[in-house]
Amino acid sequence: MTLHIVVAGAGYTGLGAAKLAARWTGAHVTLVNAHDKFVERVRLHQFASGQTLRDLPLSALLEGTGVELVVDRITGIDADAHTLRTAGGREIPYDKLIYALGSRADLSTVPGGAEHAYTVTSLEEARRLKEKLSDSQTVAVTGGGLTGIEAAAELAETNPELKVRLVTNGKLGEALSEKGRRYLQSVFARLGIEVRENARVAEVRADGLVLEDGAHVAADTVVWTAGFAVSPLAREAGFAVDDKGRMLVDETLRSVSHPDVVAVGDAASMRRPDGQELRMACATGLPTMQRAVKGLAARLKGKEPKPLRFTYLNQCISLGRKDGLIQFTHGDDSPREAILTGRLAARYKEIIVRGTVVFERRPTIPVG
Repeated sequence: MTLHIVVAGAGYTGLGAAKLAARWTGAHVTLVNAHDKFVERVRLHQFASGQTLRDLPLSALLEGTGVELVVDRITGIDADAHTLRTAGGREIPYDKLIYALGSRADLSTVPGGAEHAYTVTSLEEARRLKEKLSDSQTVAVTGGGLTGIEAAAELAETNPELKVRLVTNGKLGEALSEKGRRYLQSVFARLGIEVRENARVAEVRADGLVLEDGAHVAADTVVWTAGFAVSPLAREAGFAVDDKGRMLVDETLRSVSHPDVVAVGDAASMRRPDGQELRMACATGLPTMQRAVKGLAARLKGKEPKPLRFTYLNQCISLGRKDGLIQFTHGDDSPREAILTGRLAARYKEIIVRGTVVFERRPTIPVG
């Protein structure tokens, strides 16, 4: 009987994993995803600001691979029976499971978040935000990480009539070098973005944010980028997970509790050999996914796979369509002083983003 590998989720890591599993293992591979299109999540802030995304049907990206596509939402996993359950009433059996359900914005941490905040972590949410912005005058972006920085810059550049405010509980560009922070501050000043640093949000309301010190940050629209959550399915199925619900994996990205399961991307709690946790990003997800599927293929051939090794190179930040910041880093992701800025950095970042789709078409391309 032909081995059956099921891949849960068709984001950046799931789609690539399905194609590589079909190519490298000879198994029958089924890819299960809630929607029939591949979404360029790293461009959703562009979409929300009014730009157009490419139409990327999964059927076209899977053509000629032999991967079976099932468009349905996964509602449960029976780890003992090796079965996925879906909203459409399907029960999909698996011999091996690649768990790639990704992450979403966490709106549960602050009162009013779920009721009043918008996000850019799914196409549906980005579409809601786009519609809301059409009659907004002021937007408050919460979170000073890369997603918040990119969203604020994109909104301000694309919609110069819109007043953009960014609120962060730390410093703007905290993970950047001193030179990188200075450049980021200069770009935000040029774009007219107001920055509120060292400010903790206590509540999200329809008229903006209430901070812990009682101050009110007025806004017609709140964009929440401060923290991410993962699907509860792994925890509910009894897989070993961390305190955030991400699957605990070994040095080959195999579940520590269920050796027939591999987890990739944001859904996996991945660590370097020194114990450092890898951040959620395409830059970590794609190369580690390749290594995970190679490990799965090796074990199916009776070989012991190589353990994960990962070294950071840079952080690529778009600051609208005409500007960018490339922060070069040490292997542990700490910043070097070297940066690349301006139009050249914007082109660099655009090449990286376009390259992710090229990778999804040909996931054997080495990326790390």
